[in-house]
Amino acid sequence: MYSLVKQNEIRDRSLKERLEIILPQVMEECGVESWLVACKEYNEDPLFDFITPSLYPTARRLTLLLFYHRGDVTKCLSVSRPDPALDQYYERDYDVKNETQFEALKRVLYELDPKNIAIDVSEDSFAFTDGLTHSLYKTLKKELPEDLTSRFISSDDVGIRLLETRTPTELAYYPEVMSVATGIIDKAFSDEVIKPGVTTCQDVMDFMEQEVNDLGITVWFPATIDLQRGEGMLGEETVIERGDLLHCDFGIFYLGLCTDTQRLCYVLKEGESDAPKELYDALKKNNAFQDIVRNNMALCLTGNETFDKSIEEGKTLGLRPYLYSHPCGLFGHSAGPTIGLWDHQKGDIPHGNRKLYNDTSYALELSILEYLEMYQKDTFIFTEETVILHDGKVSFLDDRRERLTVIGG
Repeated sequence: MYSLVKQNEIRDRSLKERLEIILPQVMEECGVESWLVACKEYNEDPLFDFITPSLYPTARRLTLLLFYHRGDVTKCLSVSRPDPALDQYYERDYDVKNETQFEALKRVLYELDPKNIAIDVSEDSFAFTDGLTHSLYKTLKKELPEDLTSRFISSDDVGIRLLETRTPTELAYYPEVMSVATGIIDKAFSDEVIKPGVTTCQDVMDFMEQEVNDLGITVWFPATIDLQRGEGMLGEETVIERGDLLHCDFGIFYLGLCTDTQRLCYVLKEGESDAPKELYDALKKNNAFQDIVRNNMALCLTGNETFDKSIEEGKTLGLRPYLYSHPCGLFGHSAGPTIGLWDHQKGDIPHGNRKLYNDTSYALELSILEYLEMYQKDTFIFTEETVILHDGKVSFLDDRRERLTVIGG
């Protein structure tokens, strides 16, 4: 694990790349010439943490950040109170002694004269680009003249593209973040932690939460440990027994990035030295469906198109597939195209209409339903891997997707 100083240095390097490399690209691509992100202290825009330095936890009363791009000119401006932390990334353009903050904003906008001004009001119900508060929106409409407010557009496209695109530093460090997550899963799925007939699912979840806390990082959702026994999914105070197939769903937040991983663990029965062959066969079928999905995660296809093609091909192979993958990066359920939902197995999701782009990251989350003789019932084979779409191909951040953990020997 890196020191806190090193972690902040890595995150701030990513910020610099986001503003200098990614921002001009996405503004040009989306046809946006200016973009205003306005934040109140303690009621910050969801974008705030990813466009400000690591040690800049809140807006300063009112923080106005203005991005501008036209031709070869890109500007990151702070129309806010003087702050040395922001000066490393933003050019300050606010004369505190001689103008109000909104007078400064009006002056700057007239000087730049952009054809449009993106504000964080979503037209398509995207939470990430809907962070402008109602009161701030009313203030902007009041303080700025109509010939400026008439240029307001939604920041949906530019905001989502900025958030979903990984910086070079994020691409380099993401495998390390994933390694931390899988290391915790490996510790949890072990004979040291799980004692058949004694340990509960909640005990394992508590262990994982403590491991995360001891490392000085956080989870973005509480760890889940459950198993399929009888008619349904059991967890929490359920005691783990020999012959159980354990399922883990786990995601951490480290170095500004989230992981999302699901793994399986078989608890040996007395006299067994390995899991039954049919369990390995079921995992291979699941991985075959993983390959179908990642091969269909092609550039410029939408999430819905990827879903439809993948489900059709999976069924052609005789599988009973379920697909519910999602972007994963700066947030766990992050910005970008949704590829199916667990409770809506149809390719007509509104957020699935967005296209897939290079240097984006996803949780490849899916399952197949397979009849297992060992349990005398249909059983879900759940898997999830954090992946990167880079150079038009999907690659895994961890290369152990074929692994089935076996304990209790």
